[in-house]
Amino acid sequence: MAHYRASESKREQFRRYLEKAGVMDGLTNVLVALYEATEKPNDALDFIKQHLGPGADSTDAEGSRVELSELQHKYDLLLEENKELKNRLLQYEPAADHRGVE
Repeated sequence: MAHYRASESKREQFRRYLEKAGVMDGLTNVLVALYEATEKPNDALDFIKQHLGPGADSTDAEGSRVELSELQHKYDLLLEENKELKNRLLQYEPAADHRGVE
């Protein structure tokens, strides 16, 4: 009988952990969305994966894509500017092998 109580206690601890971490709310929300869907998907597991997976928050993903694109463009512009500045600098500085040792 003591063994039964110990495992029940572990289950209760695990349940509290899931609740505190927001897992229960997340699962409940996905299952409610599946229940309320007018057209049930052919693959319920895929539906759950899509709504719980790392890409579940598509607004964050889209924002990150836009930011990445903007930063890539800025990076390309800075590389081009750096290249131009190096070329200009070479016009005003003597070449390294023509410098005299003083």
